[in-house]
Amino acid sequence: MDRADLIKLSAAAKEASKSSYSPYSNYAVGAAVLTEKGVFTGTNVENSSYGATMCAERVALFKAVSEGARQVVAIAVYAEKSLPYPCGMCLQALSEFTAADVPVFLSSGAEERVPTFKDLFPHPFKG
Repeated sequence: MDRADLIKLSAAAKEASKSSYSPYSNYAVGAAVLTEKGVFTGTNVENSSYGATMCAERVALFKAVSEGARQVVAIAVYAEKSLPYPCGMCLQALSEFTAADVPVFLSSGAEERVPTFKDLFPHPFKG
């Protein structure tokens, strides 16, 4: 996957962040996953009970899986305020469908990084 493709994926994540429902954290996040079935986006959806909050990465992943996708090829996560990193719960969920060498394009208004999935989550739980 080349840089131009990752930038396009990141643009989809940025667009998704505009739909964020984040009245508690005020931290809008968008995510996009590229799969064998196409691109799926998601945004964070917060809830006053906090435990019912859903991160953007899992929203995008679950949309993809619910449409039959089973192989994540690339991931992009965007937040305007600061560089976003997927939480442990999102990384574990993504590990079911993501190979170690998959690029994860992290971007904000001012910064970007592209670690591999394994860089972010070297030892996922495999039941």
